[in-house]
Amino acid sequence: MLIAEGPSRTASRTTTTVSWGLTVVTALFLGYIAVVKLLRVPYMEESVMAMGFTRGSTPIVGATLAVCLLVYLVPRTEILGAVMLTGFLGGALCAHFRIGMPVFPNYVMVVGTGVLAWLPLYLRNDLVRKIVKIGR
Repeated sequence: MLIAEGPSRTASRTTTTVSWGLTVVTALFLGYIAVVKLLRVPYMEESVMAMGFTRGSTPIVGATLAVCLLVYLVPRTEILGAVMLTGFLGGALCAHFRIGMPVFPNYVMVVGTGVLAWLPLYLRNDLVRKIVKIGR
C-alpha cells in the first residue's frame, strides 16, 4: 500500500523533527526548480533546450515536478509522492546521461536529491523502515 498510515509511533521527537526539516529542504529545492520552469526563466529554458527538449516543454516539466512535489508533501500520500519524485528524477538522470553531462555535479545532485527525498520518510515512517531494512 502506498498510502502512509501516519507518522511512526516508534520514531523519537528529535528524529521526527529532523525528518521534517529534511523534507522542507527537499521541498524548497524542488519547489524552486518547479517554479523557475513554470515561469520559463531564460537560464532554465536554455538548460532544458541543451538537453534536447523543446522550449515549450519547460513549463510542462515544471508542472509535472510541482504535482509530484505536492503529492510528496501530503503526509497520507508521501510514499506515493516519493515514488513519483523518484521516477521524475530518474528521467532527469537519463536526460543528463543522454547528452553526456559530467558526473559531478549533475548525477550526484540528481541521485542526492532522490536520497534526500526518501531519507525523511525512512526516519519517520514505520512502513518505509519495514520495506527498506538497513542493518540487521
